[in-house]
Amino acid sequence: MTETTARPALDLSPAPAAAPMARMVAAQAGMELRIMLRNGEQLLLTMVIPVLLLAGFSTVDVVELGDGPRVDFLTPGILALAVLSTAFTGQAIGTGFERRYGVLKRLGATPLSRFGLLAAKTLAVLAVEAIQIAVLSAVAFALGWNPHGGPVAFAYAVLLVLLGTAAFSSLALLMAGTLRAEATLAAANLVYVVMLGLGGVIFATDRFPGAVRTAVEALPITALAGGLRSVLADGAAPSLLPVLVLAVWAAVGAALAARFFRWE
Repeated sequence: MTETTARPALDLSPAPAAAPMARMVAAQAGMELRIMLRNGEQLLLTMVIPVLLLAGFSTVDVVELGDGPRVDFLTPGILALAVLSTAFTGQAIGTGFERRYGVLKRLGATPLSRFGLLAAKTLAVLAVEAIQIAVLSAVAFALGWNPHGGPVAFAYAVLLVLLGTAAFSSLALLMAGTLRAEATLAAANLVYVVMLGLGGVIFATDRFPGAVRTAVEALPITALAGGLRSVLADGAAPSLLPVLVLAVWAAVGAALAARFFRWE
């Protein structure tokens, strides 16, 4: 006779637990990205307007842009504008209305932590920016863009974009977490228009009077556009000044957002 060995009983009792943080963040980032890409107004702000500005001012001699191909001067500034539109304007408006309608409050009751929610929003913003940069670069190359610099310039440009994203995102969360949604909508669009006109996106900042130019050069959009233009259009060596300006804005914005942001 063969002797049978008793097997332990299989435990089928439920064991509920939250998914790993990385999986929750990835899922939330995917949802944030889909929402951003499905929003017609957001698409107009982040994709259509920058492309129209790049194509229009590159082909039509409306303003004086100095020597050299117009597209070489414009492309770095339009790339900076694209970062501003996604990381600041779009995120401020979207987060403001999420806060008003109680979306943030409900998400706060889920296993996804507040840090995880902010990480997911940041990943979604970076994904949209990658799409923007790819589209704008393709349009610029079609218009004859000839960027200068090699791997060092490329690495410097990536660093500036990441710092610009951090600075604009922190300012967007500060605005969205302290103002009413309607006020955020108006203020974010106003800042977008002002930055477009004064931030060195299309017009060179050296045309402004001395005091105005000093104030304008301290803006994050000016640091981002100027830093990108110095290496991509002028072929200059990377400078620490734009990096420092963006880093200071990011640090101050993050500290203020952490202090004053209201989730309800």
